[in-house]
Amino acid sequence: MCFSATASFSAGVMLVGLGTLTLRAVRRPRELLLGAIPLLFGIQQLIEGVIWLTFNYEAPLLNAVMTHLYSFFSHVLWPVWVPLAVLLIEPSEWRRKALTLFVAGGVAVGAYLMYALLAFPIVSRPTGQHIEYVAPHFFAATVMSLYLLSTTVSPVLSTYRTVKVFGVLALLSFGAAYYFYAAWFISVWCFFAAILSGIIYFRLVQRRLTREEVNW
Repeated sequence: MCFSATASFSAGVMLVGLGTLTLRAVRRPRELLLGAIPLLFGIQQLIEGVIWLTFNYEAPLLNAVMTHLYSFFSHVLWPVWVPLAVLLIEPSEWRRKALTLFVAGGVAVGAYLMYALLAFPIVSRPTGQHIEYVAPHFFAATVMSLYLLSTTVSPVLSTYRTVKVFGVLALLSFGAAYYFYAAWFISVWCFFAAILSGIIYFRLVQRRLTREEVNW
């Protein structure tokens, strides 16, 4: 499997289009965060496409700006956004209480990684057919655990099947990306997660109007 500017731009354009359709299907304000996930992943993939181009055209300043912008999405935004999006659409009281804890964990890890992005230089570099992001920080095991809980386990707690499926597949893709592409883990897993976010389209666009959904 290889990745390139073409792959990133293609995925980005596809997800921006799909994300636009998904947002148009939003019926209630509380669905907005969930509906925006494919669009945000599309923007993230377009940013990585630009990063690929900075290697080819030797644009170090643009590379630094785009690398930090991409890292904001991958490190800071998702551990906060995902559990909060799941929480906002959840009708079950006990699940909402549990998801509140996941949101708190996501905010904590997102704040810490934001600090790390500001305190330590993050570098992107091409290695083979992938981009390696070198993002130094401490407490790696704790940070990764909280990150995984907020971005993959929180959707599994959802009442809604398609949201659960997204969480399970995101967790499985994490394992596959880490096992096969450890050196390029950030780039590869974000690519997988971006494609998987299309599942949300089926949640909002092709859902059936059951009594449960009318009341959420």
